[in-house]
Amino acid sequence: MFGPAGIFFKGFVKNPVMVGAIVPSSRRTIEKVLSKVDWEHTDLFVEYGPGVGTFCQPVLDRLRRDARLLVIDTNPDFIAYLSRTIGDSRFIAVNGSAADVEAIVREHGYDHADYVLSGLPFSTLPEGVGPAIMAATHRVLRPGGAFLVYQYTARARALMSRYFHRIDKGFEPVNVPPCVISWGWKD
Repeated sequence: MFGPAGIFFKGFVKNPVMVGAIVPSSRRTIEKVLSKVDWEHTDLFVEYGPGVGTFCQPVLDRLRRDARLLVIDTNPDFIAYLSRTIGDSRFIAVNGSAADVEAIVREHGYDHADYVLSGLPFSTLPEGVGPAIMAATHRVLRPGGAFLVYQYTARARALMSRYFHRIDKGFEPVNVPPCVISWGWKD
């Protein structure tokens, strides 16, 4: 009944604190966020809060045929929509919390992720959830992997800097609203 825009808007209306945006990210934002990924050496790419899959197909288009994209979202409507609309055998959709990423990754046969992508609104998450997600993300990443974060303010970088000592910074003005991008590397 709802297309991607309707599903996204419905998710925003139901829980704006968890969705964090009223429209999906721009193509330029997607390109910039994914620009530093070493696709040849990526076995498992994880995304938190995929929404209606704005990043899913661009990630799948770049992934090797034997790699996997695992997405985690607390919104069952988003997970159901993605499960219905993405027919790629490399795609795994999980209704769950990003704070549980280590267990979810293990449940799917991996001991680490190479990259983790997140557009979660860290500044509006319930108290303690942001640090729990950051810590779990740092633990689940392989050395040399990165946490790719896109936000509408730079506030998440302060939280990231507690876990990631090397953070590359970017900005994409062609997005609604303009987007702050951070790549936190696990050295």
